[in-house]
Amino acid sequence: MSINASGWRPEAPQQGTSAAPTFTGNKALMLEEALIFEIGDIHTTGVDFAERSPSAEGEGLKGRLGNLARTAAIGLPGLSEPEAVRHYTRLSRQNYGIDLGFFPLGSCTMKHNPRLNEKTARLPGFADVHPLQPVDTVQGALEVIHQLAHWLVTLTGMDSVAMSPKAGAHGELCGILAIKAALEARGEGHRKVILVPESAHGTNPATAAFAGYRVEDIPATSEGRVDTAALIARLGPDVAGVMITNPNTCGLFERDMREISDAVHAAGGLVYCDGANFNAIVGRVRPGDLGIDAMHINLHKTFSTPHGGGGPGSGPVVLSKALTPFAPLPFVEKTDAGFRLVEEETAEEHHDQTFGRMVAFHGQMGMFTRALTYILSHGADGLRQVAEDAVLNANYILRSLGDTLVAPFGHSGPCMHEALFSDDNLAEGFSTIDIAKGLIDEGYHPMTMYFPLVVHGAMLVEPTETESKAALDQFIGALRSVAERAKAGDVALKTAPHFAPRSRLDETLAARKPVLVWKEALLAEAAE
Repeated sequence: MSINASGWRPEAPQQGTSAAPTFTGNKALMLEEALIFEIGDIHTTGVDFAERSPSAEGEGLKGRLGNLARTAAIGLPGLSEPEAVRHYTRLSRQNYGIDLGFFPLGSCTMKHNPRLNEKTARLPGFADVHPLQPVDTVQGALEVIHQLAHWLVTLTGMDSVAMSPKAGAHGELCGILAIKAALEARGEGHRKVILVPESAHGTNPATAAFAGYRVEDIPATSEGRVDTAALIARLGPDVAGVMITNPNTCGLFERDMREISDAVHAAGGLVYCDGANFNAIVGRVRPGDLGIDAMHINLHKTFSTPHGGGGPGSGPVVLSKALTPFAPLPFVEKTDAGFRLVEEETAEEHHDQTFGRMVAFHGQMGMFTRALTYILSHGADGLRQVAEDAVLNANYILRSLGDTLVAPFGHSGPCMHEALFSDDNLAEGFSTIDIAKGLIDEGYHPMTMYFPLVVHGAMLVEPTETESKAALDQFIGALRSVAERAKAGDVALKTAPHFAPRSRLDETLAARKPVLVWKEALLAEAAE
């Protein structure tokens, strides 16, 4: 077999042998999957209907459909049932997910979703609950929200929690809007600067800018942590606060967090903590004890609700006593008569400083149910072990590969939930992307690449607590093998992956000129 840019291909036959097989794009049992428009035809259908006679007006299928009957072509391909089922099944085999194997994306916490959570979320009364139902018919659902809120407040050491934000970035916006409302309430709306360390998540400066603030960077030290002296020196009457990620994006705990919070508060500002990495410290550290005023929690990253895929998310925001009066509506309140929702109609009684609403209803019930199930099944001691095992696994990877890859902050002490490497010691002309593509041939989804930006050619690996030592050893062996090939200058890596459904693409061209919509005139281009 020989390798070219299109992947593995049969070599030309020797003289006197049978003709070489035509290359179809199939790879063993992984069939080349055409576009659905190439499989079907817009002029055919997989279902036959009897012709309607002129005398049968008002009868038959069209008569039953009334004005819902189609009067013109809709431009969709007609497929038989086997064709449709096989098409989408074959597409699903090209996905990679946590249920297939280790998913090492750093900063993403791709952890196993326990099936107990899924079973609970599908119980009647949870799966079919509707946000417009009368409150007295959804008391169980409201109790789930109330119990989960209690756990989140307890685990973080904060004063209250806003449950309605739908994702991490949405939660960031919630926290910043609460900070903005608090500053305006005390007559300090002139504070227009948010300080964001280089080691923070990229959504932090985006959120601050979206909320109308001017963002200023704070540098990192050679250890990969916030330059505390530089941050304190920048504080002043124009600074509204700081957005800091802890543990940070380099996988390190910000040891000066309490000092930073005290300095920001003394200067009149407030502290937002990106809680995306709470998985590394849950049960071990309470952010409220570190002087945090607001922090979002990604339920998928810490409490195992499903991650990604464009589905429903959830990013509750815990708030300090100073920000609680400004929290968004609605929230669940327990009374002698049961549970009720505090909405705009009743907010004036004891929540008249709220900045408003984040969403139309109450949050994502399916995620709440899954997260509470996870918390109750683990208990306080189990959640503490979650953090301990996540940190143990990350340090195991960091130290196991320290002799093969450069760990830029390996000298900074133990990492937290993720191990960070760079491509500094690879052969000339080889970089992180070559290792990532080589890992695909080894059967693994690549780790996070080129992030965080403070490290050249960054490779960020997060094993989470749900991976066994055997699974980690297998991954470490695969990554070591690919890294050694890159260090030796193996040219085959430059055309990897070779066993995937697609060979290496021109990613710049694919990003700048994507073909996203099928048009019959562009059939050949789309197929390429």
